[in-house]
Amino acid sequence: MTARGSMAVLMTCMAAAGAATPAMADSVPVGVPLDAVKTTLGVDTPRVATAVPVPVVGAPEAPRHHTGDLLPSPVLPVLPIGTQLGSTLVGAPVPNLLGDPKTDAEGTLEAPATDLLARTPGAAVGAPLTMPDGDNFGIPDLAVPKLGLTTPEPAGAPTTLLGLR
Repeated sequence: MTARGSMAVLMTCMAAAGAATPAMADSVPVGVPLDAVKTTLGVDTPRVATAVPVPVVGAPEAPRHHTGDLLPSPVLPVLPIGTQLGSTLVGAPVPNLLGDPKTDAEGTLEAPATDLLARTPGAAVGAPLTMPDGDNFGIPDLAVPKLGLTTPEPAGAPTTLLGLR
């Protein structure tokens, strides 16, 4: 078996393992208990409700072989990771907003749930040898080894809403 064949088998096994993961929740809701502060200090406390994101790792991307390169690119596979930044709501009482008890209200800060996608960095490695050279009786020439990392790619658009109720 060749080195390319071994890498192809390894990548296929990793892709199958990533595809076989069970479905999970995108986020876990969490309520922040502040009742003890209200009881102890006797002041109205804000309401805080949020969700903790649960990252889900996808199948690794297959390496790509380029003409003239001995090694695939990237050697270290890039993993897509997806999650949902859960909905967050913070509500705080705002008494006597205009100097009148009738205008008591609640200020809110809300961040709706947002999907977030990211790709992990990958490693690109160049071989220290070139492809076999016909002018040199099929013996490869020495090459300057190369090493590099691909950049992580986050993608998402979190938003917030500020309101008064």
